[in-house]
Amino acid sequence: MPLHFHDLMRTSAAIALCAAFAVVTPCAAKDPKNQQAAATPPGETGTGNIELVNPAEGGKITKRKGAQGIAILVNDEPITAYEIEQRASFIALQSGGGGADFKAKAEARWKSIVQDPKTNERFKQLLQKNNVQTQEEARALQTKYIKELQGNMVAQLKKEARAGAVSGSKAKAQQELIEEKIKLQEARKQNALTDDADVDKIISGIAERNKMNLEQFGKHMQGMGVDINTMKARFRAEMSWREVVRKRFGHLVAITERDVDDFVATTAMSDAETELQVQRITLPLPSSVDQAVIAQRIAEADTLAQRFQGCGSMGELATTAGGRHEDLGLRKPNTIPEPTRSLLLNASEGSLLPASVSAGGIELWALCGRKSEGGQDVSRREAATNELRQKEFDVLAQKHLKDLRQDAAIEIR
Repeated sequence: MPLHFHDLMRTSAAIALCAAFAVVTPCAAKDPKNQQAAATPPGETGTGNIELVNPAEGGKITKRKGAQGIAILVNDEPITAYEIEQRASFIALQSGGGGADFKAKAEARWKSIVQDPKTNERFKQLLQKNNVQTQEEARALQTKYIKELQGNMVAQLKKEARAGAVSGSKAKAQQELIEEKIKLQEARKQNALTDDADVDKIISGIAERNKMNLEQFGKHMQGMGVDINTMKARFRAEMSWREVVRKRFGHLVAITERDVDDFVATTAMSDAETELQVQRITLPLPSSVDQAVIAQRIAEADTLAQRFQGCGSMGELATTAGGRHEDLGLRKPNTIPEPTRSLLLNASEGSLLPASVSAGGIELWALCGRKSEGGQDVSRREAATNELRQKEFDVLAQKHLKDLRQDAAIEIR
């Protein structure tokens, strides 16, 4: 039967593009081998000490041999390879890196697969193995074969992207962990360690804002390859360090009335004196997403932004993109989440912010106007005093940490 794999390959560009940006391709959803490939964690590279997440094992974070090996000693206190891998994964997750050039990589990889003679040879072997007798049977087998190839290709590209992001974050992870170890050692000396309950309270607040309880949020983080204890460790170090700085340098920070006057005169009005008139377009995301889906949706939002012609055009833009438009009216800045709040406060009236990712989807915010309130001079001066104090604390904290690090015995194995 003169039917060749390349006959269907020439008509499969649309399928390839769809597969490249699918959360789970049809074949990956059905083929356990593809599920396993897609689940391969970023911990496969670098030190090779940790397998972060394997959904086949119920999402459990499992440690391989050597995962607890000591990688760094800070004043004789260890930092393990597992901690470095986890922190690198957390940093990579925060950066959200790796998705911008996914389409180009997928197209190049697919072209290579199509041109590989072994691809057609394997298809011929499948024809013989399945004893295909008709044109319809052959085309059905080709379609299945292509989807399997695409599913495996996408899974491999995702694995490479995750591994590259984690590998590129390891140096930063090491430096963070070294500094945090020093901060916690100093906090113990100053009796300033933050309690577990205080850390849990902060993380519970984050979970609630994402409509989850603490346990659900932990499983959510685990599903993305990060043990929630990694997040807790970072918060504990930073909260403890703030208490160290307050205890050690609180009496040294003195802000004069002249300092406050100068600061107020050169800064914009505080959030308390301002109300922002805003509109928002939300492009919904499916229940299960990855970097490719998010990148594709952001690209759609960027296309909408190019057609933005003032706040009056927001409703029409939302309709054409299948999004949701909301005229939120006047809002206090403190009711708007960061970083959107700061971007709106610094935006000019009638402007559109860059696309941002939220729990509800991809958002486009427009600043349509401002309303200022009078009689807030006392609050403004109080805010200015606090900000100036914080700047002084930051300078002293950085100098103190630099001194502690210079005195520390750090051994990188």
